[in-house]
Amino acid sequence: MSDENEHLDKLMQELRRGTITIGVLSQLSNPQYGYSLVTMLAEKGIQVEPGTLYPLLRRLEKQGLLDSKWDTNEARPRKYYLLSETGKSVYDLLVVEWKSIVESLNHVIENKGDDENGAD
Repeated sequence: MSDENEHLDKLMQELRRGTITIGVLSQLSNPQYGYSLVTMLAEKGIQVEPGTLYPLLRRLEKQGLLDSKWDTNEARPRKYYLLSETGKSVYDLLVVEWKSIVESLNHVIENKGDDENGAD
């Protein structure tokens, strides 16, 4: 892999890192287990590796944003995650912030050449 591709790959990872949290929280108004989340997000165009997702779920639970419970009724026990009340509030605030960031970035990107052309 060339240096340019390696740098681009790292930048893309950084860009995705914060968006994955919002993506995960958005899917947890109903209980989900890890693999179901990977599948759901993939179907919606968000690729998340299990090695990224599981530590994120544990961190979000430790921060009080998720509740979890084990379902041992099936042959393979699964840990299900769900937004806590705090998680719902935080998610709503993150969505507002996300929309503001997207709007600002869209404005900056669409007007990127204005300053170069002498516009004030």
